[in-house]
Amino acid sequence: MSRVVFLGAGRITTALVAGLRLAKADYKIVVHDRNPARMRELHKRYGALIEPDLQRAVSQADLLIVAVRPDSVRKLLHDIAKVERPVLAISLAAGIPLRPLISALGFPVRWARAMPSPVARSGRGLTALTFARNVPAADRNRLRQFFAHFGQVIEIREKKFDAFTVTYSSSHGYHALEALAEAGHRAGLDRKTALMAAAHALADGIAAWREGSHSLAALLREAATPGGIAATTMSAMNAAGYRQAVQRGVLAGWRRARANAIKFNPARN
Repeated sequence: MSRVVFLGAGRITTALVAGLRLAKADYKIVVHDRNPARMRELHKRYGALIEPDLQRAVSQADLLIVAVRPDSVRKLLHDIAKVERPVLAISLAAGIPLRPLISALGFPVRWARAMPSPVARSGRGLTALTFARNVPAADRNRLRQFFAHFGQVIEIREKKFDAFTVTYSSSHGYHALEALAEAGHRAGLDRKTALMAAAHALADGIAAWREGSHSLAALLREAATPGGIAATTMSAMNAAGYRQAVQRGVLAGWRRARANAIKFNPARN
């Protein structure tokens, strides 16, 4: 049985472990974290094994998943210092490129980057993968199969990773849901009905697009009759700067991802 070791027991690790349990995936799950309470919680909820010692955690990994915040990656790799046997490592740290990760630990670690969504806990996630050149085809397939437990998997070039990271986040949907439900409440709906209506507008409509054969443009024309309420609503949103606000937000997130890379490896930027 393959042993998956998570370095970091925070939110994304919790979502991935929950997704693995939901999928009944045949992996032995080990977690390491500086916070004992986080490890205990994952053990209690999902039966994950606890390994408080970093070196012992790394030494037993078949898949090593670096799941700490970007500003903690440098110290973590410094503390690992040396890996004694070949291992496939996956970084989930947004904005940190492969090259400094490879330099930090060197051979025999084979690196990939993954960007999974917290929606992984439900099996409806989306994960982007990119690989270092020395990762063989068999390992690439292993990672595709591993992340397929959580939903759809795509492979993209690393130079597009930051743009993907800032675009795919489930936070966009939650943010829009909150804003639309609040607008419905202010228009006169009770909060429960407003949330239900907003959830239908976003989730069910998008699901119909994903699962059907109609183009997005065709569905927009169908849903928003010229001169009707939906068309008037969209027009007013655009006039208020809706599209510009989304574009500005995505650009700000992309810049933050670039800043993570510069902070991790300032000499190269």
